[in-house]
Amino acid sequence: MKKLYFLLVICIFAGCKKDTPKPIPAASKKAPAIILTDERKVDIDTATIGTFKSETLKQFYIASENQTVWGNLQKRKYVLTQLENSDDLGLNPEDYKASQLKKFEVKIGSLTDKDLATYDILLTYNFEKYLNDLYKGKLDPKKLYGNWDLEEKTFDVNSVLIKAFNKNKLDSIVDNIQPKTQIYKELIKALEIINKFPEDDVQNIESVEKIVLNDTNNALINIKKRLRYWNDLNGRDSLTKIYDNKTFEAVKKFQERHGLAADGVIGVGTIKALNYSKEKRKEQIIANLERWRWYPSEFAENYFIINIPDYSLNVVENQDTTLVRNVVVGTSKRRTPVITSVLKTVVFNPTWTVPPTILKEDVVPAMKRNRNYLAKKNITIYDSSGNVVDPVNWNENKPNNYRYVQSPGYYNSLGLMKILFPNHHSVYLHDTNHRNIFGRNNRSMSSGCVRVENPLELAQHILDVDGNWPQDRIDTIIATKKTMSFKITKKYALYQWYWTAWSKKNQLLFRADIYNLDSDLYAKLRN
Repeated sequence: MKKLYFLLVICIFAGCKKDTPKPIPAASKKAPAIILTDERKVDIDTATIGTFKSETLKQFYIASENQTVWGNLQKRKYVLTQLENSDDLGLNPEDYKASQLKKFEVKIGSLTDKDLATYDILLTYNFEKYLNDLYKGKLDPKKLYGNWDLEEKTFDVNSVLIKAFNKNKLDSIVDNIQPKTQIYKELIKALEIINKFPEDDVQNIESVEKIVLNDTNNALINIKKRLRYWNDLNGRDSLTKIYDNKTFEAVKKFQERHGLAADGVIGVGTIKALNYSKEKRKEQIIANLERWRWYPSEFAENYFIINIPDYSLNVVENQDTTLVRNVVVGTSKRRTPVITSVLKTVVFNPTWTVPPTILKEDVVPAMKRNRNYLAKKNITIYDSSGNVVDPVNWNENKPNNYRYVQSPGYYNSLGLMKILFPNHHSVYLHDTNHRNIFGRNNRSMSSGCVRVENPLELAQHILDVDGNWPQDRIDTIIATKKTMSFKITKKYALYQWYWTAWSKKNQLLFRADIYNLDSDLYAKLRN
């Protein structure tokens, strides 16, 4: 009887666990009440709101007790003007039904209650869509790219809109929600600048051999026209086929604006940049505006910012640029990921473990040709038990069964130092054993990590918070050839991003789109 009673209790307990209700998902944040004016108002059918399948829209009209809200002419005009002029910010007015809304507005006085309700809903829906796109971008980078590691930006559009609506401050809402960063502002300026250029009717420059000062070449006529169009070549010019000093200086100016070697030599890179039309450059600016809306709206107090296509790293502290470094980034096949993170550790005399991609594409083919390949690079092979494997006994059919570790030293692939930060891509900043490459113009050469010029000076700069990291201390550590790690005590954010256009002092600046992202992104924005 006792056993039966015990089993009964167990069954009841199990039944209770099984029937425990699942937690209810948190409801959407309730919007603050909307203060309505005395202008004409009509009731809105909730079924019409439901056709938009937007919880935000639903909550907005709950806040107005399902009545129309845009009866005030001044408020309507503000919304309409913003949507009509959204192309000034690189967006497309027709994404927000600007033409359709204007047609409603023209006959506002004769609209039926039903049409007025439709107009009101469309105004709200499209303006909220516009605000969302301005704040966090139209597209989601995580759906576009597998190697873009950015936190999703959240935006309570109802609270922002209703607060501005109630306080009659709609005229400041658009400025307030856009990114505050200087480069974003420079991109807006770049769009304004390029819109002032006339229609582009200059012929394409045919591919030619290198042209140097005092050369004569038929292509120089169109080259000069291009330089004049972009205001790099000023004043009158006879448009001769001779590469004169005036054109030489104009070419250097053009090259500098485009991140090319400003040597005045007209080669393939310069011709390619010259052949970009106004429309293509405008598309590039618009694509970059979208990217900057994906990034955090404000920077940390201290940070490293890497522009991948510019091959540059800037250290910024308290809004002051304290160090600038050239960098090497990943190739188009092994791209450097876009990351926002925090610097954590400096490692001196790092070892290097050969990653899977390099193992497959580089090491295995080389080892099959020459079993001494790894030994020459001071790389030791270990089996799964941690035992050293003689290259003679290495099984070329099962290369993934081993670990390949390069010893510390001046010729280590990571050089003498690396800086670690949390990320999902196993990348970091580091020195290199190819220290002569930083003077090259095209530095898309790594396997994904970022190689930094003069990294020991950089390490001292970020470690020496209390004056306890003199250069000779680092030199002593390097001389030991022992791997040592040190925590970075000063908080630095890391922004490893991608942008190919901006402006400075009313000059348009562009960089080569090394990963070919701009055209595709623009096409998706206008799809």
